[in-house]
Amino acid sequence: MILTTDYSNRRIASMLGIAANTVRKYRTRLPESDIDSKSLGNLSDDDLKKLLVVTRHIDTGKRLPDWVYIHNLMQAKHQTLIQLWEEYRAIQPDDAYSYSQFTHHYREFVKTIDVTMRQYYKPGEVCFVDFAGKRIPWTDPITGKEQFAEIFVGVPGYSQYIFAIALKSQKLEDWLYAHQKMFEFFGGTTQLVVPDNLKSAVIKAGKYPVINSSYQELADHYNFVIEPARVARPQDKSLAEVGVLLVTRWIIVVLKRRKFFSLKEINDAIVALLIQLNLRAFKRFEGNRKQRFDDEEKTMLNALPTKAFEIGRWLHEQKVNRDYHVYVHGHAYSVPYELTNQYVDIKVGQCKIEIFFKHKLVAVHVRSSIQGGATTENSHRPKSHRQYAQQSKAHFVLWAEEIGENAKQLVVAQFQQVPEYSLQGCKACSQLQKLARQYGNHRLENACKCACDIKSLTVTSVRSILQCHMDEVDEQTPVQPQLPLHHNLRGAEYYLNGGN
Repeated sequence: MILTTDYSNRRIASMLGIAANTVRKYRTRLPESDIDSKSLGNLSDDDLKKLLVVTRHIDTGKRLPDWVYIHNLMQAKHQTLIQLWEEYRAIQPDDAYSYSQFTHHYREFVKTIDVTMRQYYKPGEVCFVDFAGKRIPWTDPITGKEQFAEIFVGVPGYSQYIFAIALKSQKLEDWLYAHQKMFEFFGGTTQLVVPDNLKSAVIKAGKYPVINSSYQELADHYNFVIEPARVARPQDKSLAEVGVLLVTRWIIVVLKRRKFFSLKEINDAIVALLIQLNLRAFKRFEGNRKQRFDDEEKTMLNALPTKAFEIGRWLHEQKVNRDYHVYVHGHAYSVPYELTNQYVDIKVGQCKIEIFFKHKLVAVHVRSSIQGGATTENSHRPKSHRQYAQQSKAHFVLWAEEIGENAKQLVVAQFQQVPEYSLQGCKACSQLQKLARQYGNHRLENACKCACDIKSLTVTSVRSILQCHMDEVDEQTPVQPQLPLHHNLRGAEYYLNGGN
């Protein structure tokens, strides 16, 4: 209009709603630019601004750093901006920026390159998990000691349907239990799970992270892939950060004002608030998390396995001792004696201990909390050890009953001090078994009868009777009858009367 009309500056300004001086300024500058009206209409706003608006650049005389070089150096671990500024200033202090200006211009440079890529997730594709930074206090009713509940948060990538649960700790068993409850809450599993790099999930972080073997076992059971977030890269699990933020604002902050006496009370309170949180409307599009999950994502989840997962902690490369036992938390558990001096893997469950050798299950025991104790399966012993382990009162009494009542009486006498087991009694009964093999069961029974008759119920007496063949005396040995009267026989009266 400025170049194609004869209207006055005031009339043009009135029609456009701008100042008359602005119209005058543009009318003066346009002829100087040597541009026609047709080309002027094809220019962008930025080009028009450069053409018509004269900007004054203040030359401070300061030397501009190489921001690309500075930014690359800042990616190194422990590198600080103040150290780079000192290097930059040391070259020529007179024309160098001050530290405040240096940091200001660096931040402005970073804004131009720090661009975030928006991620899109398919229904049922990925779930982000993490622990909230804030904890909920609760008081143990027995000890009166204050404890703090850890809050686990899970968020599917597509629907952003939030799950939360209070746990006693961030240890492995609680971490695995939280995943079980999360999958039950969702009614299925996603293809990927993205955790942080806590020790319960990742043993060693890096380009090729080492996953905790128990966590990997859970993933194999529920058929999902573990893809840990990169170290110090919160953008890899941004939805988990959002979920944690919402849980902190709408659940943790609310519940911290209440007093709890158990984790169950906390979880009951979380359930009610979690329903409200998932029903809150989205700000940027229609619907809510619950609706989006039910309508579009729930049916895309993998089905839950029919068999329940058994939570356990793995102990790898445990050497079997010479006594064919391995120690787990101060208690010894047996394995087949053939595995002595071999290395086995142990899964420590909540109720049982499973022992594997070369990925093959070789022993299962009920978990015991007795420190210094031992759990031994008799079939794991060699034959000689099994025979020795069977030595007890019941075992020897059963053996003696096959020989005779007198042998049984002698065996029972060896356990008068300790009714069920006595090392001394077992040794004595073993000697009786040895005598039975040497002299036969019949002679041993007879020798035991002789020992019972003279009330000397010891192995020494039985051995002496057998060695002296006292057990072989005929029971029908004739007894000398009374002698008949004879005049040559002198009685007692003869000696009492002085031989008269």
